Amino acid sequence: MSPLWSLALAPLPLAGAWLLKRAWDEARPERPWLILGGWALLAVAVAASVPLLGAARGPFAMLALGSTVALCLVAAGVERRDARKKAARELAPEPSDRRRVAWRGWLRGFLAGPLAGIAALGCGLAVAICAPGQIQTRMVIGGLMTPFLWAGGMAWTLSDDKILRAFAVLAGVSVATLGAAFLKGAL
Repeated sequence: MSPLWSLALAPLPLAGAWLLKRAWDEARPERPWLILGGWALLAVAVAASVPLLGAARGPFAMLALGSTVALCLVAAGVERRDARKKAARELAPEPSDRRRVAWRGWLRGFLAGPLAGIAALGCGLAVAICAPGQIQTRMVIGGLMTPFLWAGGMAWTLSDDKILRAFAVLAGVSVATLGAAFLKGAL
């Protein structure tokens, strides 16, 4: 019965990956809606697969299908270039034109270090405590994803010019994930 449900749910991750690829291709006014719609379709596919395919097999099948489609869409846009042709030299990217202020550097360091680490730890704990499946699997996945999320949070925080946006996202992720883990652990 499960292969039939996999086929029935297949259009959701396919459409989600296609919407994300369209948003990635070029900047247009509807880009935020394409991103939101793509991630929403992927989330619906994963959520719908749990009762239909099982807590272990369903999310795996939907995420594998979505990532395979995304890889195929990206591979379809690959350009072959002549290796003998010299590329035009580009200048190094310009640093931010914003005036240097000491407190901004300290705040950026706090956001990239401890706050990004707390957000990553919260995501790992939320997966280890709240996700469906065997406890050993959840702990391994939560533990393995934490350093990658921390590195991603650091890179994003240091490259983004908007400090308040970085603070809001990292603080929101920290509160949401640690709150979910605490509530699930308390119940």
